[in-house]
Amino acid sequence: MPPRATVAPQFDLGSFLGTAGLTRRIARFKPGTVIFEQGAPATSVFYLQEGQVKLAVVSPRGKEAVVAVLGPGDFFGEGCLAGQPLRISTASAIAASVVLKIAKREMMRTLHDQPSFSDRFIAHMLTRNIRVEEDLIDQLFNSSEKRLARILLLLSRYGSGDVEPRTLPKLSQETLAEMVGTTRSRVNFFLNKFRKLGFIEYNGRIKIHPSLLSVVLHD
Repeated sequence: MPPRATVAPQFDLGSFLGTAGLTRRIARFKPGTVIFEQGAPATSVFYLQEGQVKLAVVSPRGKEAVVAVLGPGDFFGEGCLAGQPLRISTASAIAASVVLKIAKREMMRTLHDQPSFSDRFIAHMLTRNIRVEEDLIDQLFNSSEKRLARILLLLSRYGSGDVEPRTLPKLSQETLAEMVGTTRSRVNFFLNKFRKLGFIEYNGRIKIHPSLLSVVLHD
C-alpha cells in the first residue's frame, strides 16, 4: 500500500518573521506617530503586526494625499529593495501599532534563502499592485460616494471571511476625504447617508456592515 500523502502545514508569515533570526527591531507607535518621513533614507522594510498605518505624500506646495491605509499582515517601505534611495511617502500610525523593522540586507538575504517567505512576499506585492490598479480605476470612473464606500470596505478588511460588522480605528473625515479625493463636507454627507440607510454605524467611530457593498455594486 503506497504511503499516504501528507499535507504541508500552512506557512505562517507572522511566526516566521518572529523566529527567523532576522536583524530586526519591534517598535510600538501611538496614533499619529510618524514611522518614517518622505525624503528620509530608505534602508529598511517594515511589517505591520498590529494596528493601522497611513502612507501619505506631500506635494511641493504642501498638499497631502493619502495613498494607502495598511492593516496587520502588510509590508511597507519595500521600495528600498528595488534601489529606492529615499522614501517617497510618509508612514504614520493611525491606530496603536506594532511594527517589525527589517534591515534591507537581511530582507534580501531572507528572500534569497527562504523560498516560502519569498513566495508570500511576492504574493503580497502582486496583491498590492492589483490594489493600486483598482484604486486608479476607482478614481477615473466612480463617483465619490462609491469611492468612499469602497475605501470603508477595504479598511474593514471586507472579504476576509468575517461577515460580522467591523469597527474601524478612529479616522478623521479629513483623512477619508484625502483618500477619496473629495471634500470633508462631502464625506460627512455620505457618512450620514450611509448611517440612515443602515450600512454603517457612526458615532465618532465607524462600524461597517457588509450591506455597504450594495453602494459599490449599484449602477
